[in-house]
Amino acid sequence: MSIQWFPGHMTSARKKAAETMEFIDVVIEVLDARAPEASCNPLISELRLHRSRPCLKILNKADLADPSVTAAWLNYYNQQKDVKAVALCCKNAVDAAKVPKLCQPLASHRDNNHKPLRMMIMGIPNVGKSTLMNMLLRRRVAMVGDEPAVTKSQQCHSLNERMTLTDSPGLMWPKIEYPEDGLMLAAIHAIGRNAVIEDEIAAHLANILLQRYPDNLAQRYQLEIAGLDGIGVIEAIAAKRGCLLKGRGGELDLEKAAMIFLTEYRAGKLGRISLETPVTRKNMLAQTVDLQASELQAVAES
Repeated sequence: MSIQWFPGHMTSARKKAAETMEFIDVVIEVLDARAPEASCNPLISELRLHRSRPCLKILNKADLADPSVTAAWLNYYNQQKDVKAVALCCKNAVDAAKVPKLCQPLASHRDNNHKPLRMMIMGIPNVGKSTLMNMLLRRRVAMVGDEPAVTKSQQCHSLNERMTLTDSPGLMWPKIEYPEDGLMLAAIHAIGRNAVIEDEIAAHLANILLQRYPDNLAQRYQLEIAGLDGIGVIEAIAAKRGCLLKGRGGELDLEKAAMIFLTEYRAGKLGRISLETPVTRKNMLAQTVDLQASELQAVAES
């Protein structure tokens, strides 16, 4: 299943972000700690590198991610040039308050009333950018919702005499290159529901959990998971939760079961679960390269 989602307003959002990049000092890129690289927009990297802007990468929703996996991602990102990475929960006021202090060393020349530090929050939809903005300003200035693409325009505010903060709309990129990324983004609810089929997303998520977190599945739904695949998990959840289609003789309602599973995963009810690690990411990229090479060879030989 290949997922693509690029609402019309994102074209103008990208253009505006490129214009604003000239006048800011540090990019605050908010990622989802459960899938950091899948939620890392290559357009943001392209824009900030073009202007040589340093980046604070916030692995948000760290309270929902596997701590050991998050530690591996922090090590991965902190080896990159002009990047500082930190794991936070932006709904937590104490965590959010750390952000300006973490940005300051990345632009040490901007630290007085005449040269205030200018920061811009960026990231894909529904990773917590607006939540961070509201927590930093200690008031609700940005709309927050449990749906992607709530924010559609930039906002700039003064944190104090020495710091300004710009919030930008969630920004996707026109083509998701790796199908696995689209599936992970849909699982963490970073893609609009109109672009996905919940049954397929839930089955893919279940397959990941069967491989890496089988005990979480078994405990949450009281399942015997031996021999199950992703679809089998959704069917078992439907049976356990009484998800039946009306007037269909007891036929399972897999769509309802899929939504129960996805909703509970997103809320952290299955435990702290990460969908990718630096190692799985490396393997996925290598497999993609091998597959592309095989396809090219097949075309050449045909």
